[in-house]
Order: sequence, then C-alpha cells, then structure tokens
Amino acid sequence: MAFPTKKLIDDPNDVVTEFIEGLVETYPGLQYLDGFPQVKVVLRADVSAATYDKVAIISGGGSGHEPAHAGFVGEGMLTAAICGDIFSSPPVDSILAGIRAVTGPKGCLLVVKNYTGDRLNFGLAAEIAKSEGYKVETVIVGDDCALPPPRGIAGRRGLAGTILVHKVAGAAAAGGLSLADVAAEAKHASEIVGTMGVALTVCTIPGQVASDRLGPGKMELGLGIHGEPGAAVADIQPVNVVVSHVLQQILSTETNYVPITRGERVVLMVNGLGGTPTMELMITAGKTVPKLQLEHGLAVDRVYTGSFMTSLDMAGFSISIMKADPVILQRLDAPTKAPYWPVAADGNHPPAKIPVPIPASRTAKTDEPRSRPQQLNEQGQILEVAIEAAANAIINLKDNLNEWDGKVGDGDCGSTMYRGAKAILEDIKDYPLNDASETVGEIGSSIGRSMGGTSGIIYTIFFKAAHSVLKASSHSGVTSKQCENIILVTQHSTRTLQYISPFILFLVDFPPFTSRFVDSGAEALATSIAAVSKYGGASAGYRTLLDALIPASSVLEEKLNSGDDPCTAFVLSSEAALAGAQSTVDMQAQAGRSTYISGEILSTIPDPGAMAAATWYRAAALAVKAKYQS
Repeated sequence: MAFPTKKLIDDPNDVVTEFIEGLVETYPGLQYLDGFPQVKVVLRADVSAATYDKVAIISGGGSGHEPAHAGFVGEGMLTAAICGDIFSSPPVDSILAGIRAVTGPKGCLLVVKNYTGDRLNFGLAAEIAKSEGYKVETVIVGDDCALPPPRGIAGRRGLAGTILVHKVAGAAAAGGLSLADVAAEAKHASEIVGTMGVALTVCTIPGQVASDRLGPGKMELGLGIHGEPGAAVADIQPVNVVVSHVLQQILSTETNYVPITRGERVVLMVNGLGGTPTMELMITAGKTVPKLQLEHGLAVDRVYTGSFMTSLDMAGFSISIMKADPVILQRLDAPTKAPYWPVAADGNHPPAKIPVPIPASRTAKTDEPRSRPQQLNEQGQILEVAIEAAANAIINLKDNLNEWDGKVGDGDCGSTMYRGAKAILEDIKDYPLNDASETVGEIGSSIGRSMGGTSGIIYTIFFKAAHSVLKASSHSGVTSKQCENIILVTQHSTRTLQYISPFILFLVDFPPFTSRFVDSGAEALATSIAAVSKYGGASAGYRTLLDALIPASSVLEEKLNSGDDPCTAFVLSSEAALAGAQSTVDMQAQAGRSTYISGEILSTIPDPGAMAAATWYRAAALAVKAKYQS
C-alpha cells in the first residue's frame, strides 16, 4: 500500500547538495569542491594535494546512507568522500576530482563497497588517475553474510562493516605507512568482518511515495542498504531471537564468511538503518554482547552502537562482527577528527555493572520493615478499608485521568497515580495497620519504590515527613509550627506535587477518624496544603489539586470545631473536595503544564489532579462511614 510521507525536503533533486552544505557549516574541518551539482565531494579542509605527505583514504558511493560516507571525513579516517545521488554510484568525474584534490606523492587508497556501479566507476577513475601519474590502490569491501555463497561475479555486498575498514585504513595512513602497507591493512580488515541487516520497514526515497512491501507484523532478514529485498521475510520476533539468528548467520561455519572461531576476540558494531531510535539500538547491543560471549565463546573487545551506514529512514539494524587483534584494536582506538566516529568507545571496558551502594542505616534495626499484626484493632480495620478504597478508586479512574490529562497535560496522570495505588494494594499485607504513623511510613516506602527516579524520592520524603508528624502527635502535643517544620522539607514543582500530594494528604488526614488523631490530622492537612502552596506556587483558583483539598480542609476544620463527629466531618469535607475539583472547569490554569493550554479546551474538562484528589478522598470517607455503620 502506497502512502505519502512528510519530509523536510524542498526539492528532491537537491537533497544531496543541501546535505553537504549543512554538513560543512556544522563541521568547520570539512569543505566541499565547488562543482555542484555534478561534482559532490566532501574533503578535509586541512589537506591539499600539493602538500599532503600521507596516503589519502577516499571512499564514497550513493547518498542516502548518512552519516556515511561524508560524516567520516576527518584526520585519522577518510580524506575525502565522493557522494553520488540517492542510491546511485558517483560518476567517474566526481571520483577523479576527489582523487586530484587530496592525493599527494604517497598516493591514495580507494575503499569501495562491492556493488557493480561502485566497482566500475571507482575502477575507471583509478585507471585514469594512474595514467595521470597518481599512485592508486583499491580495496573492495564485501561484508554481507546474509545471502548464500553467490554464483557468478556479483559477490557479497558492502555493508556497515565498511566503516570499520575506513577507520583501520585511516589510522594506518595517519601513522605514516606506505600505500602498500595501508592497502594491506585495509584488505585484511575487509576479510575479517561480517555484517547482516534486519529491516522492519522499507525506506522512503525523496520525491517518491513509500511502499511497505513487508506489511504489518513482518520483518526482512538480510537486506541491503539500498532497500533491495533481503534473503527472507518473516514474522517479527523478539529482539533476542532476531539477534541469535543474525549471529548464527554471520558466524556460520558452513559459509565461513568470517574466520572467527570460539575463544577469539571480536569487535561489535550495532548499526541503525536510519529510522531506529537509539533506545532500540542500545537494547539490541545489550542482547548481542552476552550472546557472543556465552553462546559463541567470543570475547568482545569493543562495542560501537549508533547510526553509521543507514538506508534513509528505514527502521531496522545491522550487526557487524570483526575479528580483533592488537593491530586492529590499535587502529580502531587511534584518534580521529571524523565527526561521526564514536570516539568514546575506545579503550578497555570496565565491568558493565557494579553493586548499588547501600547506606549503613539500611541495616539498622529501626529501619527493618514492619509486619502486619495478626489481629487488627479498630483503628487498623479502619485504616485498611480506607486505604483500599482510596487506592481502588484511583485504579478505576486511571483511564479518565489519562484522557483528561492528555488534553491539558502530558497524559500520564492516571498512569502515575495507578502505579502508586497498585503498589499500596500489593504491600498492604505487610503494613503495621494498628500503628497509624508507622503505616504512613511504610506506604511512603511503597510509593517511593514503585515510582522510582525523582518521583520516588519525592514520595519518600513526603511520606516519611507525614510519618514523623503522626508519630510526634501520638507521643506529645505537636504545635502547628512544629508540624510545618517537619513537612516543609523540600521544594518541587506544582506539577509533581499534583500527583503525589493526594496520597500524602490522605495518609496525614486519616487520623481524624480516631479520636486520638482528630486535632493532629486536621492540622496536618492544613499544613500540607500550605506546603504545596508555598513550594509549588499555587493557591486556590490556580486549577490544581489544591482546589479540591482547600475546600476539604476548610469544611473538615469547620465541622470538627462545631462539634460534629469525625466521620460526619470527613464525609462532608469529601463532598466539598469533589465540588472544588469540579469547579476547576471554570478556572484558567495558572500552574503546571495546563498554563499552556487554551481556555477553550480547559473549559471542557476538570483538572485531572484535582479530580484525583477528590476521588480518593471521597472514596476513603465513604469507606470509613460504611465501616462505622456496620
């Protein structure tokens, strides 16, 4: 099925020349020959044929494989790159122009991928250059391991392994070796590297419509870099399975494409084909290394992961394996100014992982996890039903919260709250429910563990602070100022507090439903609201969770002061929370990501954080009411 694609291209006929112009503006060490559009050659700005005293390394081919080949021009790698049109071999005149521009008395080496057009055009250019008096040697790279041994003269295709050959040749030339010696090292490198590619989509040629010949749920094994069909089409498999298949092909003893056997050392290149995110390439690399080590008995000395030789916007990857020896590693580790060579990948590899440092306090007896009492007292039973009701209410509201947040935020409010609620329900079996303050501390640990990263830290800080407030109030009278000093321990954005405060305030506020904690719970709720307002910068009317919690706090305090029983006060305050959350529909956001959303959109939905707060608060209140009535 054909479909149009969106591209940042003005004229498909100008993509190569405009790419080159942008490249040399970005990297001052590069220049191009003023021969557009026929001659498209990128070369080192510090090299002139009249003065260059080292072997020049020249490569190239059809464009569309960026950063290859122009992105690897630089001291220690290529001296010049000859750029053809998209997937078309460069013409002889362009190749000759490149040879003449950078080749000095020591001559030049042409590194050519094994495609008929490249071999013919570079070959003719080499013969003409020799007739003009230049010293020229040629190395053909055919590292493809996907197809069966060819019949006829076509041979194996040149793929991403060519980049490793460029690096070896460039480092040898930079070391001052003769043309014969540089060519010998490049030829040796080309003979000990194998590559196989896997594609999830075909590429889009500029100016043409894309056609997904693979169809949904299919991948192609053993394709070339010009979008040509591969060895086979198969159902998409897990990365682990695909990597195993690719390695078996490259290291097959039947085809013997690369002379690599168990116990030897290798270099690995995981290459993106243009449309593959870095995350997926790193996942592939992470699967490949242990398979090379454990399944094939190979020591992996270097790993290069990124996009080196692409096929426009094709989704997929290729794996290249090169046999390593001291000279190869020396050449790969040698310095280079080529802009796209991964300079951080050289040197010995330390252990991939080390133990997580554990604070000494983790082993202290006071920090050991609490356990659930065999028999719950009245307070423990109330805590249990309230916590479960609040958590389940958030779980049930997940999709609505995400839908609302998708319109006024980043769409993850429900998912964030869901993770915390699920963690609470999983861990409640171990909570010391008869001890309210310690239960708060344990819930803080649950949320911190389940959220991870910054959110986990924030949850832990606030829950431990709430635990301290309740623990202090259970032993001695705690003043409003003391409570504030305990809770106001950190500064975070209103957006983050919008997600975490509901759980914090629920736990801090729950004690009003046992007479022992009525005063401290109401005071803690008010103090927590003040903390959110102080550090987040929001207040009533800003369209945040405070628009649910401030009315709840006011009604709770009012009803308790007027002598209402705690259960009634809790239920009435939950009604105020819900009304406050619903009123955010009429508010213009003044905090968080919603400030960037138009009032027209905001007027159609309530604030997700406020609705989340009102929902768990209301659920807890009704659960407590039902528990008392029973």
